Amino acid sequence: MRRKSANDIKSQKNRAPIVCLTAYTAPIARAIDGNVDLILVGDSLGMVLYDYENTLQVSIEQMIEHSKSVVGGTNKSCIIVDMPFGTYEESSDKAFMNAARIMKETYCNGVKLEGGKKVAKTIKYLTRSSIPVMGHIGLQPQSVLVDGGYKVKGKVKSEWQKYIDDAKAVEDAGVFAVVLEGMTEPLAAEITEILSVPTIGIGASPKCDGQILVTEDMLGLTNVAPRFVKKYVDLEKIINKTSKDYAYEVKNRLFPNEDHTYSMKFESANIKKIKQ
Repeated sequence: MRRKSANDIKSQKNRAPIVCLTAYTAPIARAIDGNVDLILVGDSLGMVLYDYENTLQVSIEQMIEHSKSVVGGTNKSCIIVDMPFGTYEESSDKAFMNAARIMKETYCNGVKLEGGKKVAKTIKYLTRSSIPVMGHIGLQPQSVLVDGGYKVKGKVKSEWQKYIDDAKAVEDAGVFAVVLEGMTEPLAAEITEILSVPTIGIGASPKCDGQILVTEDMLGLTNVAPRFVKKYVDLEKIINKTSKDYAYEVKNRLFPNEDHTYSMKFESANIKKIKQ
């Protein structure tokens, strides 16, 4: 079974809902591979794995190493990698060099850039240079300091046109799909209707062509999750209980037992018999 490509994801528009999750390590990627269409190695790893305050501190080296792990642990899902802050804003040439490095070193299927009209020129340069690009508009975590926080977009209808224009701009630039984050449902539904490429919602609308969540959020492994997250299981509670059980058994010398230890083969008696 071949790995899904960016074109496969694009072709699911109006045909089948697109299932997406994040992954930063091989074990998580391996566990979700095949259940999802697309795995995003998001720069959210900075907050989830490294406890950074935001995504701005994440380096391209971190993205590459985690992406290698995810690609190596999967063989079915389309793998897209976030371009971190500072790797594509300066110029199209710099963006191409960094995107090409990510593609060559990780064997991923494409990259994701945040921004609408302001990055459309760069997106066009990348897509014309054979690099598949996923767009990202609405709430943009890399712009959190400029925005003054994580604010939902489109609460006032007079704001809508800006985001519609952003969506059209990245579509015209050649994206195969676009993430709509932190956006009111009516606006996200309107953009989904307008675009010919799939929309992937996160805190947006069920009418988007697909949905994405941070895997650790839905597994209950993060301290605070946004309102739009559904926690499907509380793994933190399960891990806590399991580690307590383990600690009890170690302290009381119940683990390891004979089922978990290696014994010697006693061959000396047989050797003695042969000599006699």
